[in-house]
Amino acid sequence: MNDTDYHVAPAQGFWVFVLILVPIVIAALWSAHQMDTTGHAITGMNNQVVWGLPHVFAVFLILCASGALNPASLSTVFGRTRYAPVARLSGVFAICLLVGGLVVLVLDLGRPDRFHVAITTYNFWSIFSWNVFGYTGFIVIVGVYLACFIDNAPRGATKAVGYVAFVWRVLLTSGTGAIFGFLVAREGYDAAILVPLFVAASFALGTAVCLIGLVLSLRWSGQVPDPEVLNTLGRLLAIFVLVVLYLVAVQTLTSLYGGRQRGVVEFLLFSGGVYPVLFWLGQVGLGSILPLMLLYSRRTRGCASILTASVLVMVGGLCQLYVLIIGGQVYPLRIFPGYRSSSSFFDGVVADYVPSLWEILLGVGGVAMAVLLCLIAMRTLPLLPRALP
Repeated sequence: MNDTDYHVAPAQGFWVFVLILVPIVIAALWSAHQMDTTGHAITGMNNQVVWGLPHVFAVFLILCASGALNPASLSTVFGRTRYAPVARLSGVFAICLLVGGLVVLVLDLGRPDRFHVAITTYNFWSIFSWNVFGYTGFIVIVGVYLACFIDNAPRGATKAVGYVAFVWRVLLTSGTGAIFGFLVAREGYDAAILVPLFVAASFALGTAVCLIGLVLSLRWSGQVPDPEVLNTLGRLLAIFVLVVLYLVAVQTLTSLYGGRQRGVVEFLLFSGGVYPVLFWLGQVGLGSILPLMLLYSRRTRGCASILTASVLVMVGGLCQLYVLIIGGQVYPLRIFPGYRSSSSFFDGVVADYVPSLWEILLGVGGVAMAVLLCLIAMRTLPLLPRALP
């Protein structure tokens, strides 16, 4: 039972945020409309790169949504009652981030008027069909989870729903990783280790999102974040970042040792132009090493350092997904392994891809929509604790 008193977010500043975010969302919807009516020829995508920058943002938001449940899971599944006051915010973050990611995903695929076909016609040999149930089930389960927190349901019921939500989000993230890990035609994807890598990345990104969201929302309501909660989540963030680095190293070394995927690894890490820069500078440097230094150094401990580390982890996550999703597509396919083939269709040629303004607007609009939904939820539901322990 949680005896914390909750309240809605104050009106001060709310409409300012709305006036900033709504135009971004409208611009994203306009971009999707332009791509739908004019065609994807106005984007940077082509016959080689069919998943562009919006897909990077969509997967990024989906991973953040899964990991955003960390405080709620810690409070119920693992019995860490210190996180109970912020469990409601955790659930709202998870739902809003997933909705933002799914909106980008649906609009980027084109023909949103045919969306009803995707949710009523299933091919259970495809991981995409499984994910339809995964995404909708996640929203329903987390919604019930959130209702248990708001209605102060019996502890046993809340814990049972918490266990279901924890297992479901791991399965959801595993399914997202399996989309790429089971795609054997692309040498940059074909790796079962992408499944646990996506789970670890979701924990890291979700923790980073929660840290940023908790601090900003509590300060918006005039509350001072609990230093112990921030420090504990900061230590968890550091552990998750280390796990992601470890799994990336294992995947890379395995691909190099096996030989079959050596070409794509060398391309993404050394000779691929912008992709090695994003990997080493973005993911490894700014997204991993620097946050670990901020989180483990005694001189830089504090709220500002934790927030900075969280932002850097999110930047590194975006770089990681861009290298994986886009870099894995621009590398040429080997249609007949072990044989030479030639035709007029870009055999052995690295594809060109430069994100267009339409794609950037759609991706950023998904993030803006997720933030806007969070603000509306905090303004209408009692989610913010009046006093933290």
